[in-house]
Amino acid sequence: MKIPSRIAVENAFNRVQPYVHNTPVFTSRLLNELSGAQLFFKCENFQKMGAFKMRGAINAIQQLTPSQKKAGVVTHSSGNFAQALSLAAKSLGITAYIVMPSNAPQVKKDAVIAYGGKITESLSTIKAREAKAAEIEAETGAVFIHPSNNIDVILGQGTAAIELLNLHPDLDLLSAPVGGGGLIAGTALAAKYYGTACEVIGGEPFEADDAYRSLQTGKIAYNTTTNTVADGLRTHLGNYNFPIIKELVSEIIRVEEQEIIAAMRLIWERLKIIVEPSCAVPLAAILREPEKFKNKKVGIILSGGNVDLSNLPF
Repeated sequence: MKIPSRIAVENAFNRVQPYVHNTPVFTSRLLNELSGAQLFFKCENFQKMGAFKMRGAINAIQQLTPSQKKAGVVTHSSGNFAQALSLAAKSLGITAYIVMPSNAPQVKKDAVIAYGGKITESLSTIKAREAKAAEIEAETGAVFIHPSNNIDVILGQGTAAIELLNLHPDLDLLSAPVGGGGLIAGTALAAKYYGTACEVIGGEPFEADDAYRSLQTGKIAYNTTTNTVADGLRTHLGNYNFPIIKELVSEIIRVEEQEIIAAMRLIWERLKIIVEPSCAVPLAAILREPEKFKNKKVGIILSGGNVDLSNLPF
């Protein structure tokens, strides 16, 4: 697959700006001292619907034709993208059909409904979700939008890093968590076109390390287990985002579960903000291998803050 051009990246940035927050960037002297690096946290937990995924959803919907918009959009998701697509569709006046597993937390279903999404429940397996989404697509003519393996979604997700680089163009490194691959791929495109020799390093749990193994072999790998507290990273790469990752991401650092929890707690305590476990994975990676980041200016994408407050890991 051909790497998207700078013009494609710039156009996506311009498209999403009226519909998203330019989220704040936080710093912490203590976290700088702990890591040995100068850290800049891009706080997408303050984004509309509480996560970076609003960016990709709004960009993807804007690329549809008028007739496609009239038919609506459909996706399958148990969490953030379900909410993002619902809110993005509502913002643009179109219908969003959301397939959610029947065992998804009620709080997430309630959020989707509040954003105007029309929920259809399915069994929790990926195969069951995909089948139900395909059924809705056939019945309604709605356009299927994948949460991470869609080039317009990828371009939208990269706009968070563009905002960060516009503020701090001299970053040496950018880091983001790796789940489905949309955020890290978009971040890598931002670094390529907006950074100055800016390297991209991803963070991933050992318990769901398909992206790490994919980079090692050059072929998309899959997880046999996803027993990680970072529930937003339990997905796998796709054929649109993996070529970008393979070409533009230098490395993926894996972290243990206790390292994720400790990093999450540090962010809560020192930055005084609510973030979900997936957000903490890049910081955990930096603290695990500090020699790679020593004395460097590092941007970290804090991906979201939709956490179940009744089920905290600490």
